[in-house]
Amino acid sequence: MTFDRNDTALLVIDPYNDFISEGGKVWDRLKTVADANQCIAHMKQILDTARHAGMRVFYALHHRYRPGDYEGWASIAPIQRAAWQRRTFEYGTWGGELHPDFIPQPDDVVAQEHWCSSGFANTDLDLLLKRHGIRRIIVVGLIAHTCVEATVRYGAELGYDVTVVKDATASYSDTEMAAALDVAMPNYAQVSTTGDVVAAMPPAIST
Repeated sequence: MTFDRNDTALLVIDPYNDFISEGGKVWDRLKTVADANQCIAHMKQILDTARHAGMRVFYALHHRYRPGDYEGWASIAPIQRAAWQRRTFEYGTWGGELHPDFIPQPDDVVAQEHWCSSGFANTDLDLLLKRHGIRRIIVVGLIAHTCVEATVRYGAELGYDVTVVKDATASYSDTEMAAALDVAMPNYAQVSTTGDVVAAMPPAIST
C-alpha cells in the first residue's frame, strides 16, 4: 500500500465539537470507543502527516441545523429526525463548530454539507475531488456505522479507490464498529490502521 500525493486525498468527516469534544451532545455515546482506539489522536496524526506530505485535504461535513430546516418535509429519515430533535451541530453554537485540531487550512477543500449520511449525496464532493485529479481517498472521522460507512460505500460506487482508517473513527459500541468495519466496509474499501496508512504516505515535503 502506497499513496501518491498527486492523486490521493485525505477525507475528514464531521470532526464537530458535538462529536469529539468533551461536553459535545454526542460525545458521551462515542467516548468509550473513541478513547479505547485513540480515535481523535489518530485522526490528528493522519491529518498532520497528510499535510506534511503535501497531500490535499477535503472535508465532508454534516448539515448544521437551522430553525425551519426540516419543518414541512414530507418524509424524514430516522437519523435526520434524531439530529433535528437534539439540534446536533446546530449552526451558530459551539457544538456546530469543528474541533480546534481539525480546522480547515487555506489549501483545504470543504465540500457542501450533506443532509443525511453520505458526504457525496447531493453535494459537490465528487466534483471537487475530480477537479483536483483525485482518484484515491483515505477516510477518517465520525461516525463509523453512519456517515463514514455511507461515504465509503458511495465513494466506491463512484469509482474511487477507498481506504478507511479503522482506529481513526468511532461509534457507539463495539457492535456498531464491528458491523461497519468488519462486515460492511471491507466490501467497498481497504480497512487499515493509522500506522500502516502513515507508513504508506509520501515523505514530508521540505520547507
